[in-house]
Amino acid sequence: MCDLAFQDIIYSREGGFSIITLNRPDNMNAFSLTMLKEIHKAINLVEKDEKIRVLVITGTGRAFCTGADVKAMAQGQVATSLQKSFNGAAMSEANLSLRLRNLEKPVIAAINGYAVGGGLDFALSCDIRIASDQAKLAEVFIRRGLVPVDGGTHFLPALVPIDKACDLIWTGDMVEAHEALTMGLVTKVVPHVKLMESTKGLAGRIAENNPLLLALSKRLIYKHWQMSLERAVDSLSEILELSD
Repeated sequence: MCDLAFQDIIYSREGGFSIITLNRPDNMNAFSLTMLKEIHKAINLVEKDEKIRVLVITGTGRAFCTGADVKAMAQGQVATSLQKSFNGAAMSEANLSLRLRNLEKPVIAAINGYAVGGGLDFALSCDIRIASDQAKLAEVFIRRGLVPVDGGTHFLPALVPIDKACDLIWTGDMVEAHEALTMGLVTKVVPHVKLMESTKGLAGRIAENNPLLLALSKRLIYKHWQMSLERAVDSLSEILELSD
């Protein structure tokens, strides 16, 4: 295991995968500007290290992530972060979802507790979500006088029926882990004490595979996700011809 020093996250590597652990338990792992910058820096490390084939993201304490820090919102820091995102800067909350989706390595969220607001959207931007049976999820933006700005209006209708997406976004209601599994928000639910063991086991199995095939298959999965089958087959044929 290789640990690097950060303030608001813990970054470590085990074999073929790395783990980013959000580490502001007293603040329910809400995003601080420091945390946002450190997550982006950790993703940079994952991108550059050819030995890392999978990224795992989790949190310490009772929460996976609760989105923007309310205190930071009051001080205008979140507004500044969002403005940066629309201006194209990398170190922002809204760009995390895009970075994870574009990362050419599988990303697994180990949802250890509350994942709400931007924290839920952060989890939804991961490729696979393993949830503790103690996890609780909610799109709380509307209760904060906001709309989902971190990808929720994209991910939710893509993962769950449109009426469920509307319900979650318009009410901000909390969803228990097993209900989240039933509706398709998470991939798997495991006992809380087995969360990291299960997640690391999956990450290790994925990491055993060819990194180029992992990258190509991830690219194709999301490129073809909402295409017609005919267009997807044509697209795949074009890629295969280019690789000959």
